[in-house]
Amino acid sequence: MTSPGWHDAVPAFALGRVPRITFGPGTFARVPEIAGAHGAVLLLVTGGRSLAVRGSRVQLLDGLAAAGLKVAGEVAIVDEPSPAVVDAAVAAHRDRGIDVVLGVGGGSVLDAAKAIAGLLRTGTSVLDHLEGVGPQLPYPGPAVPLVAVPTTAGTGSEATRNAVISERGPQGFKRSFRDERLVAADAVVDPDLLAGADPVRIAANGMDAVTQLLEAYVSTKAGPLTDALALAGLASARDGLLAWHAAPEGPGAPAARSRMAFAALLSGICLAHAGLGGVHGLASPLGAQLPVPHGIACGTTLAGITAANIAALEAREPGSAALDRYAGLGRLLAHLPGAAPQDEARAALIATLRSWTAALAVPGLRHFGLDEAGIPAIVADARGSSMRTNPVVLTDAELASVLREAL
Repeated sequence: MTSPGWHDAVPAFALGRVPRITFGPGTFARVPEIAGAHGAVLLLVTGGRSLAVRGSRVQLLDGLAAAGLKVAGEVAIVDEPSPAVVDAAVAAHRDRGIDVVLGVGGGSVLDAAKAIAGLLRTGTSVLDHLEGVGPQLPYPGPAVPLVAVPTTAGTGSEATRNAVISERGPQGFKRSFRDERLVAADAVVDPDLLAGADPVRIAANGMDAVTQLLEAYVSTKAGPLTDALALAGLASARDGLLAWHAAPEGPGAPAARSRMAFAALLSGICLAHAGLGGVHGLASPLGAQLPVPHGIACGTTLAGITAANIAALEAREPGSAALDRYAGLGRLLAHLPGAAPQDEARAALIATLRSWTAALAVPGLRHFGLDEAGIPAIVADARGSSMRTNPVVLTDAELASVLREAL
């Protein structure tokens, strides 16, 4: 986490597309105006509870009507989107002249909206384009413009170029449909839409955002821009997550919600440009083979993967710059002085993450059906794209140990 000296050049980096971002309390009222800039015929993609906050559904529909927009259809996403759900939504609305897709909801809703918007004009199935599944055909485009409005603070899907598609079961998968043309045209991030979230959702979503920020910072693809965003996001989460979880409707809740909405947004930008790591490597098969919510998979394994990475680096790559980065994160999240020794700071990072997991009451993986006998199957399917940017190659035994600790 040290800055370059005055004589050092800034390392090379590339920045892909990001949405036009409108952030702040009350910005939900601007959604009709923003969506209307893309056309008059709209497809609404939302979840079961996404528009339940303080009359937001009525506000949205009235605003769309007043802006002269026609809602040609609505798709309800009640779980992580499967190929069948996405393809059925596309088939039902392909011929309705959709100008713009409006996704309002959590990460699953926004991922579904992203995939639907990407396929309305292509005539292809989402299975044609999933990484590691099926024919893996190049995405031809074009995508219908997407306006993404998150109602949770976790995935940062409003700012990413991938839609996560899941098929649950013993042969299940959790893979990405990924292309820069899938990036939302606009993201409207209104922290007021987070009001009413219960502590369980706050914990799961919050640990997802924290994981994405932390993993992007130590990723082998990290760069100066994502570093700056990741550190800002982690500081915001440090000051917002536990406070919001402890008092979801307390006097400090509006500020805490704002901090977490900001952290989640930055986490999406970071993961899209720097990649992730071992936690998400495990989260993919955990969510595919078992009914483990993604944020819970992150929350249960983040401290363990961090500890395993640090131990592996110290043993096998003691000169790795990732060790300095982990120490810097320990100083940031544990409020240590800048002069704190490296090993002390890394130990403080692990202890802090473990204390957050406990304070947030993140349930263990045994609660979702994982036992010792199921660990090898999770490990065997954990070498996806996220694992390739982990700062060190972890062995199967090291991954199994993390899962065992998370039971």
